[in-house]
Amino acid sequence: MPHRKPLFAISAAALLSLVATSTLAEMPEMDLDGGDPGAGKQVAMDRARGNCIACHWMPEGDSPGAIGPALVAMQTRYPDKRDLAEQIWDPTIKTPTVVMPPFGKHGILSDKDFRDVVAYIWSL
Repeated sequence: MPHRKPLFAISAAALLSLVATSTLAEMPEMDLDGGDPGAGKQVAMDRARGNCIACHWMPEGDSPGAIGPALVAMQTRYPDKRDLAEQIWDPTIKTPTVVMPPFGKHGILSDKDFRDVVAYIWSL
């Protein structure tokens, strides 16, 4: 009969693997003050790039989706710009079942586009 590891040992190994993976998902240090809100708006509205408009209502957006929250009063909701950036970088950290893709963690946006989108969203 083959030797079997106890279930708790396997579960503990799986948990440690997840913890190690989530550490890799942390947003790197970056200058968030250098973003261009105008360029970020273009990325957020572009359905082939940022595509924020597909799920979020935003001012001046054309045919917005309603899956995510409206992007308004963002500085009230995120007084610290880095908190907003971390949410866009990897929203699964706070909400593991969220459907929003981790734009930074998965490299969906370049660092410049990411900073620009953060600047735009934070300006709303």
